Amino acid sequence: MAEQLAFELPVRAATGREDFFVAPANALAVAEIDRWQEWPARKLALIGPEGSGKSHLARVWSSAAGARVYAARALVGIPPAPGNLAVEDVQDIAGDTQAETALFHWHNLVLAEGGHLLLTGNGPPALWPFTLPDLASRIRGTPIARLDPPDDQLLQAVLLKLFTDRQLVPPPSLLPWLVSRMDRSFAAAGEFVHALDAVALGTGRPIGPKLASEVLERLRDQNK
Repeated sequence: MAEQLAFELPVRAATGREDFFVAPANALAVAEIDRWQEWPARKLALIGPEGSGKSHLARVWSSAAGARVYAARALVGIPPAPGNLAVEDVQDIAGDTQAETALFHWHNLVLAEGGHLLLTGNGPPALWPFTLPDLASRIRGTPIARLDPPDDQLLQAVLLKLFTDRQLVPPPSLLPWLVSRMDRSFAAAGEFVHALDAVALGTGRPIGPKLASEVLERLRDQNK
């Protein structure tokens, strides 16, 4: 069958508190976000692998706390201001003097003025290789909430959310079928749903085990 013209439609990610599926792998982190007013140091580092829900929880927290949300690199050139603040992908600015300096000033002002600070990243703050000693010392002792790799139940929920964000309705039996065959990571789930959507849209084929199997095999070949 000839491939159809495929148009990349916008993905409307659901980011509300009710859209976040709580499971053993993330329950402790969710509890920390919910009790944000009790953070002992008024700051928290939310860490976990790519696609584990850090951005989703940051937006849940920003809604509850009335906080601004910035990517760490975006702080450069923005004058620090009081109030609650979420800063995402903090490990990405390690070695960038301008960005590290900007985060240092935001960190100090937010906390000095009684605000709360949420940082997100892929690993413990103590391992973020900052070159600015003053920033490194302030971040190093930040309390941690960890999002762990998914169990079967959570991975199925993540897949369903990824399908839903793209306005796709997979057969119910497809989710457990996928979980038993795909790489068990949030990143792999995101890559798979994106690729499956593109192939289904381009070929007009229905989403089911046959197409999913072909896409999984294609991704394995690409990632070798």
